[in-house]
Amino acid sequence: MQQAIAHIALVVRDYDEALGFYVGKLGFRVIEDKDQPEQNKRWVVISPPGSTSTSLLLARASKPEQETFIGNQAGGRVFLFLQTDDFWRDYNRMVAAGVRFVRPPSEEPYGTVAVFEDLYGNRWDLLQYNGSTPYVSAAA
Repeated sequence: MQQAIAHIALVVRDYDEALGFYVGKLGFRVIEDKDQPEQNKRWVVISPPGSTSTSLLLARASKPEQETFIGNQAGGRVFLFLQTDDFWRDYNRMVAAGVRFVRPPSEEPYGTVAVFEDLYGNRWDLLQYNGSTPYVSAAA
């Protein structure tokens, strides 16, 4: 049996606002962006550069109870982990683009990591494994 997580739904306030951050600042690419007028929403799927498996589905909050989770889908914990093959390249690019890091880079037993927030306040790890933990490739 072979299974994989295809999409992770990320609750956002506005599709275009979210695309501005994820595509404009993080360098993600748009996989799909299709109107679904019968449901008054869009199917917006994005992915980090080089990734071929898991992607983010930008899900606009459509009810007041969903709006309360924008920016806090993990209760203030790191929610998503952006793995890179070159930590300092991506860290410096993200800082230059105005991404807010809330925990500075540190060397951990498993590699280099720093915590940043997306435009809504969800926390992410930017991390590069050092070889003690296998790099999970896009093909895995």
